[in-house]
Amino acid sequence: MKAEDMNRAESDSELRITAPQTAAAGPEAVISSARHGVREMGLVRSMRALRRVNQKGGFDCPGCAWPEPESASPAEFCENGVKAVAAAATTARITAPFFAEWSIDALRQKSDYWLGQQGRLTAPMLLPEGKRHYEPVSWDQAIARLAARLRALSSPDEAVFYTSGRASNEAAFLFQLFVRIFGTNNLPDCSNMCHESSGMGLKQVIGVGKGTVTLQDFERAELIFVIGQNPGTNHPRMLSTLERAVRAGARIVHVNPLPEAGLIRFRHPQKLAGYTGRGTPLASVFAQVRIGGDIAFLNAVMKRLFEEEERRPGEVLDRAFIAEHTDGFEDFRRSLDDASVEDLADSAGVSTDTVRQVAQLVMDSRRIIVCWAMGLTQHEHAIANVQSIVNLLLLKGSIGKPGAGVCPVRGHSNVQGDRTVGITPRPSTDFLDRLGKRFGFDPPRAPGYDTVDAIRAMHEGKVRVFAALGGNFLSAAPDTAYTADALGRCDMTVHVSTKLNRSHLTPGREALILPCLARTEQDRQQGRQQGRAQFVSVENSMGIVHSSRGHMAPASEGLRSEVAIVASLAGKTLREREPWESFAGDYDLVRDAIGDVVPGFEDYNARIRLRGGFVLPNAARDGRFDTPSGKARFTVHEVPALAVASGQYIMMTIRSHDQFNTTVYGLDDRYRGIRGGRRVVMLHPLDVADAGLREGQCVTLVSVYGGVQRRAEGFAVVPYPLPRRCAATYFPEANVLVPVDHTARGSNTPASKSVIIRLEPCEMPA
Repeated sequence: MKAEDMNRAESDSELRITAPQTAAAGPEAVISSARHGVREMGLVRSMRALRRVNQKGGFDCPGCAWPEPESASPAEFCENGVKAVAAAATTARITAPFFAEWSIDALRQKSDYWLGQQGRLTAPMLLPEGKRHYEPVSWDQAIARLAARLRALSSPDEAVFYTSGRASNEAAFLFQLFVRIFGTNNLPDCSNMCHESSGMGLKQVIGVGKGTVTLQDFERAELIFVIGQNPGTNHPRMLSTLERAVRAGARIVHVNPLPEAGLIRFRHPQKLAGYTGRGTPLASVFAQVRIGGDIAFLNAVMKRLFEEEERRPGEVLDRAFIAEHTDGFEDFRRSLDDASVEDLADSAGVSTDTVRQVAQLVMDSRRIIVCWAMGLTQHEHAIANVQSIVNLLLLKGSIGKPGAGVCPVRGHSNVQGDRTVGITPRPSTDFLDRLGKRFGFDPPRAPGYDTVDAIRAMHEGKVRVFAALGGNFLSAAPDTAYTADALGRCDMTVHVSTKLNRSHLTPGREALILPCLARTEQDRQQGRQQGRAQFVSVENSMGIVHSSRGHMAPASEGLRSEVAIVASLAGKTLREREPWESFAGDYDLVRDAIGDVVPGFEDYNARIRLRGGFVLPNAARDGRFDTPSGKARFTVHEVPALAVASGQYIMMTIRSHDQFNTTVYGLDDRYRGIRGGRRVVMLHPLDVADAGLREGQCVTLVSVYGGVQRRAEGFAVVPYPLPRRCAATYFPEANVLVPVDHTARGSNTPASKSVIIRLEPCEMPA
């Protein structure tokens, strides 16, 4: 299969380029929300759905994992949350005649946007070996077919079980329980492709692989860094939190290769000032680092702190905190001796004045929060990025106290919860011991495949069955053509999904699509509690676990919940009626089991019914560090080499404003002034001129890694205020350029934010 067939886009002949915007939200966000809601759901249905989003007794937004405030607004959602809800609650349907008309070959020629617009899946579908059209299949036949494939494997390790961040705690726990009783730890998930570096990096130095702050901490903070993150598009409700922090006196530093509208000004869509004024200025300083320049920038700031500490001993650093709660300080201090602020600033791509300005803000602050996302975690040096942030906070004693700490902002609504309840290829011994004792079996101990390792194993013929609980694995994965080929080498691929996506079009020898309920929909499973509406639970970015209860009628009578699908598969594969039938009929029993196995979930069923849910324990938040020494660790990291050859650029993949993860809602990136197309490459205007290119010109993007050339054709050049020799493209369109072997050291996360490319002029496809 050709690489260009993997992530085609609608024709960009209507591409329109205007100046980037300098404010986010406001009336345009309201208009866009209304347009998407009415188009997908209709007016009345839209109003009914949105009044339940992120409300007590309602459902958790299927978008990002930003938490709700204690006093939630009646409209506790953002523009992209509306798009996510509308996509789930759309009135469009895909039924058997659709698949009879469209072969997988014809569907491959359509864009991800077009595929998503076709509507909700309504019944199980089977792609038999040798056929090119999916065919209807009953639930019993589908589950029996998959179970038979699994039982026929020569080893449980010949199967891979992937989980996306949309799965609930209950579904994820049952999934990992089934997989481990089946006999493998092959449980890759979307964390492997996003915040794995955060979890591993933080665990090593503070003993907790999660963030340490709450929403209330933002209102107490004096200084907030937002690094490698675009909250205006990816976590828009975060902007109202930042606005409150600014109005309480906090300063914000934005560190990013691209200027982002949401951190310039915020026009609150639920306040009059959001319509009549220019909005609230957010970032006090914009440090425009070149791609990969974050460690150099942070070290430059910290070098400046050390210089001032020498001049004013005891007045800049929190010496008492460092002495009592940290180790490795002297080694870290000496590691900066040979570097100058000027050299580090030059390596980062920023001015020394910017470094000094930011350093002064740090000197003047004791309560500091640092937020980040995939702009930091998808580099070869991603763990070093995260640990450099911790170094800065430790110098100021800004962790384990109110108004201070680390805040990795998770991108999917329950990706953190899935990991908490056991979705990981490398479970702890303690977790496995608890799980085995509770269910009377000896769990497998050998580490399983993470996402990248699973792709390689499929490609090498070591995996015969691939089963995904949610997600769009192909479009989320790196090295798209390689990944598609890997999936095609499986005997069977299975996807539990709500809507059609590109992964369904790159099947194994045979394939199943198992349609499930969406978050918005009422869940009334049969069984012990026949007719009783069930609810599930999720964990947000700040370790708060709360309930989610859908209220809308299901898109089809043929849908099943994720819990019911997993329980049915487990029972059929393991040839055990119980406990699976009971779990499917009563989710309280699942939560009882989670409470027995996972620390922090004790008395789960009572606490999940409390308003706002409950907060999981977090030792680092309380100033205790669960490391071998019992102290937080300073770490030493080399500044990454950023040199690129003549005619080359460092490329990073990003989202447009009209998408969430791999789901594309439209062809516009309103804040960046790019409309009507997605196959674009953003370059500094001087780089465009130096290369002899022009705005809108067609180019082929070529990456070379390990002697292998990867090509993405038909991209339009967009002059954009990026640093020199840097490039930005949208994913999943540019994922074909990300080598499967180009990963973060230690976490194996695809290094999608630091791919070396060159450009070749081409003809724009018709």
